[in-house]
Amino acid sequence: MKKKKMIAACLAAVMASALALTGCGQSAGSAGSDAPAQTAEGNGGGSGDAVGAKTEVVIWDYFETDAQKAMMQSLVDGFNASQDTFTASHVYVPFADYEKQLTLGVASGELPDIVIMDGCGMASFISMDLFGDISDVEINWDEYIAGPLESTMMDGKHYGIPFATNCTALYYNKDMFDAAGLDYPDENTTWDEFREMAKALTKDGVYGFGNAGTNTDEGTFQCLQWLYTAGGSYTDIEPGVDAYQLMQDMIEEGSWAKDVVNWTQSDVNNNFKAGNLAMQQNGPWQIPSIEADAPDLNYGVTVLPKRDANSGQATSILGGENMGVVKKDDMSGAKAFLQYYDQTEVMVAAMKQYGSFPPKTEAAQDAYWTDDPIQAAFIQQLETSIPRGPSPAWPTYSSAIQTGFQEIMTSAKTPEQAAKDTQAAVDAIQ
Repeated sequence: MKKKKMIAACLAAVMASALALTGCGQSAGSAGSDAPAQTAEGNGGGSGDAVGAKTEVVIWDYFETDAQKAMMQSLVDGFNASQDTFTASHVYVPFADYEKQLTLGVASGELPDIVIMDGCGMASFISMDLFGDISDVEINWDEYIAGPLESTMMDGKHYGIPFATNCTALYYNKDMFDAAGLDYPDENTTWDEFREMAKALTKDGVYGFGNAGTNTDEGTFQCLQWLYTAGGSYTDIEPGVDAYQLMQDMIEEGSWAKDVVNWTQSDVNNNFKAGNLAMQQNGPWQIPSIEADAPDLNYGVTVLPKRDANSGQATSILGGENMGVVKKDDMSGAKAFLQYYDQTEVMVAAMKQYGSFPPKTEAAQDAYWTDDPIQAAFIQQLETSIPRGPSPAWPTYSSAIQTGFQEIMTSAKTPEQAAKDTQAAVDAIQ
């Protein structure tokens, strides 16, 4: 009875809320029909259907750009050419409808074999019994970056593998730093030093720093790392009160843009490109926009500032997608596809096309990323990046946490009161 109630609650929560797509380098598409799109690549059904002498493996994704679509087709074609037992196809489902379609599929049984989805949403669907335990499959689990791998697991069991991963780091305008006579930030920069840099750079209509603080999961994605770096967590707010204090102090000083409470990640990057921000917190998916719109912008990227000289590297929050295996009597085709993608050379080729980072340590050390100082900074930041949650109740946690950040950034509450009230809100989540 308890399990049925939990599933019903999860269904209601997912139907009632839509997670913001953050950190995935993918914008939400327009709403489509209630049925998954029928494409030339495949249909919306699941496995077990024979295609000639082969068994079909259907994959759902929400990828919209030409590069993303080409990547998926290359991946599918490569898998199909690699063996004679299965034939894979992929189906586009608009992001605006994605979780709704999965929820309906849980009730109807009309589901694919593999689901590619935003990592922070996977725990909810594991709890809804959408995904099957694949812990017995031969996957090089220990080669995956810990944070992304954790987002595919629950109670020590594996339900899929990370597909793509990314995080936020610190962008800085080199010309502004040079004009102010300041050293560039690096992995040794502390909060106190960061605060002084931002103050010195705030002048003539330019803010020293900005991030996305909008009251959605996109804001949580960018703000939560400050709480973790201060010693808190998504369930243990009060130990991270120093993060609230830093934010409020810098906003009241004018060096952390006060408008961030309304800014999305794109808004932040647009202000950085326009020269309105000397530093921004953002992800690698913004690099193409900078190259296209501000090709002469002289900028660098480094890891986020750490709390103090005795602290380790600051935390960042993971974005990206996972591949989950839908629970069925026969999951052999889905497992075979994951084993194919688990190959380092396959993963590297796919992520070069996709424009994100591979979630395996060895793959992420490919020269394509490590030889580029901008990309290498994100790889370094990934080492201390963690998932949102994971928790079946993540949307509720995210809402409570971001409300606290909004209260701090607008000075509606003191850091101590906001931490106390947010702790009470997350403690009340069942």
